[in-house]
Amino acid sequence: MSTHRLTMRKTREILRLKWGLGRSGREVARSLGISPATVGDCILRAKLAGLSWPLNDDLDDGQLEAMLYPPPKGKRRELAPDWPTIFRELKRKGVTLALLWQEYKAAQPEGYQYSQFCELYRRWRKKLDVVMRQEHRAGEKMFVDYAGPTVEIVDPNTGEVKEAVIFVAALGASNYTYAEAQGSQELKSWIEGNIRALEFFKGVPEIAIPDNLKSGVTKPCFYEPDINPSYHEMATHFGMVVIPARRREPRDKAKVENAVLQVERWVLAPLRNQTFFSLAELNQAIWKQIEWLNNRPLAEIAGSRKSLYEELDRPALKPLPVTRYEIAEWKTGVGVNIDYHVVFDGHYYSVPYQLVQERVDIRATWRTVEVIYKGKRVASHARSTARGRYTTLDRRRQHDARGNLQQTQPDANARSLSGIPRTTR
Repeated sequence: MSTHRLTMRKTREILRLKWGLGRSGREVARSLGISPATVGDCILRAKLAGLSWPLNDDLDDGQLEAMLYPPPKGKRRELAPDWPTIFRELKRKGVTLALLWQEYKAAQPEGYQYSQFCELYRRWRKKLDVVMRQEHRAGEKMFVDYAGPTVEIVDPNTGEVKEAVIFVAALGASNYTYAEAQGSQELKSWIEGNIRALEFFKGVPEIAIPDNLKSGVTKPCFYEPDINPSYHEMATHFGMVVIPARRREPRDKAKVENAVLQVERWVLAPLRNQTFFSLAELNQAIWKQIEWLNNRPLAEIAGSRKSLYEELDRPALKPLPVTRYEIAEWKTGVGVNIDYHVVFDGHYYSVPYQLVQERVDIRATWRTVEVIYKGKRVASHARSTARGRYTTLDRRRQHDARGNLQQTQPDANARSLSGIPRTTR
């Protein structure tokens, strides 16, 4: 039998003209500019493959080629590509199936043609778990969320029981997983979990994908989610972009939902009969189980989450910043009172008197409170926990609305309205 291979487009036309329209082999050959022998070879192969006209609508070119031009039985094992290696290589930046096929053909000149190669890869890939088969690029994405179950922590002194929530993060290419217990899902805990996850991964991915929870995203939106400014600032410090998972898009959430499932199954379930008396004690147990989970051999492909991480994700991650991120809380659109002070956490801080009745943003760390107006810092104070009290800068330290030092007193009307001496009280 001739081994001359036709394009699948021309093959389909031969079958259409011959079987569909009943034209002779010579007529088909003249119409397509090929020899009658080639037409006969194609028809014979189609008959041996059990094909008939019209072809099944679901039959794509790769499947058709595999049916018409199967490799000799003795060579099938020899010509079979190393699919697990191809799967891993596709997670590297810039690597495509076309490139891998060219490398395969260079090593196996008698190997599969491109369309058949692609079809066989798709068949192999369908055997993988739905999450494993998602082809996230190495170093590209970190998925973050909270697990559903909580874990009880018993106060050893009072016997009071509190529920700890479980923060989970996973890298896209390797499924390398991190988890920790937290006292709550408050913003500070959420950001600290993200930071510790990045430090556990020893690098920074391009994208962080939270699952639209309130701590990370203030207003879940299908098109342009309004990123929490504190979370956005953290991402900026690390050089990441935050792209929340879209609502009603299962593929956006599959990776982290699988990571959460694995943590629930292989980390939390084995700890279900233990009693914990502190977050630190619980986290030590969680991290021991996480190490086991990441080193557990994968069923679908050779290796483990840890080995895939070392091979794929870790080399592609960006380095961690030299300075550790200091968590900041943001409060936006704060009105300036007529006494030229703003209130944050029950304490009053002064701003330039020209900003009375304007709107400003407040950025607060555990040490400082900064007031931002139109993107510029106009006041900075040591943070105070004294609720209902005032911190007021004297005129020599006061900034004007352009961020420059203000050397003049407020006007008499402004001072009479405030009635507040320029001292900290």
